[in-house]
Amino acid sequence: MKKLFFLTAICLATIAVSAQLNPVSWSYSAKKISDKTYELHIVASIQSGWHLYSQSQPEDAIAEPTQVTFNKNPLLSFEGKLKEEGKLEKFHDPKIDISANQYSSKVSFVQVVKLKAKAKTNITGSVRFQTCNDEKCLPPKTVTFNVAL
Repeated sequence: MKKLFFLTAICLATIAVSAQLNPVSWSYSAKKISDKTYELHIVASIQSGWHLYSQSQPEDAIAEPTQVTFNKNPLLSFEGKLKEEGKLEKFHDPKIDISANQYSSKVSFVQVVKLKAKAKTNITGSVRFQTCNDEKCLPPKTVTFNVAL
């Protein structure tokens, strides 16, 4: 009985510590670049020692790529693909033969958006991401955003 209690306590402590870890903070902004055209900036600030995965991963990757999803808005059109701006690191671990495209410190996800009419609106959506350090990976997490245009 004592072993079961001890094991349960360790599991609960591990879950509690993982839940408190938040190595990435997100900020969101829109920059007007011309009449009815904006750049949406979704910026990940990553704590030292941690990394965030790129949207595209090599075939041998096991990490979950970052995924940005935009909610439908009839007043908006999206121009081109979501771009990543930051120093991409191509990581390979020869011990377990896996690779990953990742960022440390900071990365911006930038999307050009056009308004279809002169009207005030918001762009909303979510970011699903996974972070790891040299010792562990945290479970994937989803954050939502809402940016006024």
